Amino acid sequence: MENYLDIFIENLIKGIPNLLTAIAILIGTIYLGRVLSGVLRRVLKIRNAPEGVSQLLVDTTRVSIIVIGAITAMQRFFDVTAFLAGLGILGFTVGFALQDVMKNFAAGVILLIQQPFHVDEFIGVAGFDGQVLEIDLRATEMRALDGRIVSMPNADVLANPIINYTRASRRRIELPVGVGYGTDTETARKVVLDALEKVPGYMAEPAPLLGFSNFGDSALQLDTYFWVDTSMTNPIAAKDAAFSLIKKALDKQGIDIPFPIRTVYMHSEN
Repeated sequence: MENYLDIFIENLIKGIPNLLTAIAILIGTIYLGRVLSGVLRRVLKIRNAPEGVSQLLVDTTRVSIIVIGAITAMQRFFDVTAFLAGLGILGFTVGFALQDVMKNFAAGVILLIQQPFHVDEFIGVAGFDGQVLEIDLRATEMRALDGRIVSMPNADVLANPIINYTRASRRRIELPVGVGYGTDTETARKVVLDALEKVPGYMAEPAPLLGFSNFGDSALQLDTYFWVDTSMTNPIAAKDAAFSLIKKALDKQGIDIPFPIRTVYMHSEN
């Protein structure tokens, strides 16, 4: 009995350094997990990430660091290679079964960190234009311009070009204008340019661009490009206002906007 006790005490004394090292590693990783998760929480708060999503990411970060520390601490007492191999196989199996979920989760995290758009902003992605209603870790929900509610997987959002209309402080409007062949081109340019200056939200800089581009069937085509301030008007309203103002100005100057004319020849067999 005394021999067993002596061996136990001897092994205990030999194991004290490893035990202290393991405790230090565990305490250090717990502290590190708390610090890094706190930094992540502040970053996500600055990014205006949803509270539920922020809490999930913070908890995941802290637990992951603690688990790594625990495995490192256990390595002081026994070989955890087989244990890690088992975890790897289990993780691979679960990951393969949930690959779409994990793909959307990862894409959601990237979207929340990079923030190419916020809730309530108007965007265009994957053929849909609309207002963002919600961003979570699986999908992005938006209200399309025709009123439909679209829930799009985050992986699809991240894989497609994203157009953020809200963050564009100015937009260029394109409006083709047709004038008759008998119209003086310089007069037409001046009339159209003067009309554009009355459009709500019109911007003198960048300067508008007007140029004739085509000899149409019945008219000369004057391509008109101008910029508007999106904080004062939206592109659809600006284009509608420009159309009405240009039509009124051309009518006032007696410049006709011709419509296509077709000549039909009738042949008689007599």
